[in-house]
Amino acid sequence: MTVNASRLLDRFLRYVAIESMADPTSRTYPSSSGQLAMGRVLVDELRQMGVQDVEQDEHGLVWGTVGTTVDYPTPVIAFNAHVDTSPETTGVNVRPQVIRNYRGGDIVLPGDPSKIIRVFENPELNQLLGKTLVTTDGTTLLGADDKSGVAVIVEAAAYLLEHPELRHGPIRILFTCDEEIGHGVDHVDLQKLGARAAYTLDGSGTDDIDVETFSGDGATVTVHGINIHPSIAKNRMVNAVRVAAAFVDRLPRSTLAPECTDGRDGFLHPYQVEGGVEKTKLHMLLRDFRTATLEEYAELLRRTAADVEREFPGAKIEVEAQRQYRNLSDGLSLEPRTVPFAEEAHRRLGRTARRTIVRGGTDGSQLTSLGLPTPNLSTGEHNPHSPLEWTCLEEMAAAVDVIVQLAQVWGEVRETS
Repeated sequence: MTVNASRLLDRFLRYVAIESMADPTSRTYPSSSGQLAMGRVLVDELRQMGVQDVEQDEHGLVWGTVGTTVDYPTPVIAFNAHVDTSPETTGVNVRPQVIRNYRGGDIVLPGDPSKIIRVFENPELNQLLGKTLVTTDGTTLLGADDKSGVAVIVEAAAYLLEHPELRHGPIRILFTCDEEIGHGVDHVDLQKLGARAAYTLDGSGTDDIDVETFSGDGATVTVHGINIHPSIAKNRMVNAVRVAAAFVDRLPRSTLAPECTDGRDGFLHPYQVEGGVEKTKLHMLLRDFRTATLEEYAELLRRTAADVEREFPGAKIEVEAQRQYRNLSDGLSLEPRTVPFAEEAHRRLGRTARRTIVRGGTDGSQLTSLGLPTPNLSTGEHNPHSPLEWTCLEEMAAAVDVIVQLAQVWGEVRETS
């Protein structure tokens, strides 16, 4: 199979130029107008290539169908990616750098030479000599998370439509919004999607099938202090900023901070602070592969709050936990063929897939918890959410190959009434 790599690269570069950052402070859905603009571009492209039932709905979600090429009923499958990029690093005015025939070594980013993609931090670069890499210029993120997934799905759809001799059943396409702020599937109608199984294209490298994710909750810690002019503050002021700092300092670092953990370790992550002397808010992530442990983390926050309140008389600390998503593995058994069929697609390409875990969540985590088994597939993402983000064209092309083969594997299943 020969993927049109030049066209795939052009798609990707076109998509990352569209500013579509999610906005966690917004009260709209989607949270930013750029996501709607990105969706409109996708609608036009999908229609022009012949995808059926293409629409951008009132929530900004983009839907489409690649029709069946067989004359018997087969399961409907779906492929999903998200159009938004992370708000953690700006995605405004992305200027990608294309490195053809990568010759090895560290990569200095031209927009900010202090930003360097170092081989010792990215050892996978040693396996990509001679390949085409795409990086940021060092001043923004790239947006490969998840515009590489979007480009891969669109290119796979184009390939299937150009090769009607390939036998496959109906394939649904779904591009979601606001995945990066935990709202990717808020408005997904599974009955409308009509799929037996789905796959997110939102992973790193090649040949990985993510079959487990973190379970995730959020927590908001609100510290109430007492404000008064500092000139008369003795024994009267309770500085919520200091109380919040003490609260964070009491949290276990060596065992429960993301910068000190890996593998299957969970973590507590204070990632944003706002406020002043009278009131300060901490926003936190709670993550673990064991869903039940999230309540233990929440209880740890409550105990810590009580301890700090005793240390700072007059302070009041409120801890509110919010459910976010659950471990992908909890629901994959609802359609036990989903992962083995993805492995078979790799075998037909002469490749060996790895069942892997991901220290994060995907739209697939939430789709699976809603009843649609949705593992996650590789798309060549590296260093997401960072000005050091990069991707590899050949890894994206390899993901296109997997989708095309996977469609054919599912197309061999004859449904019986």
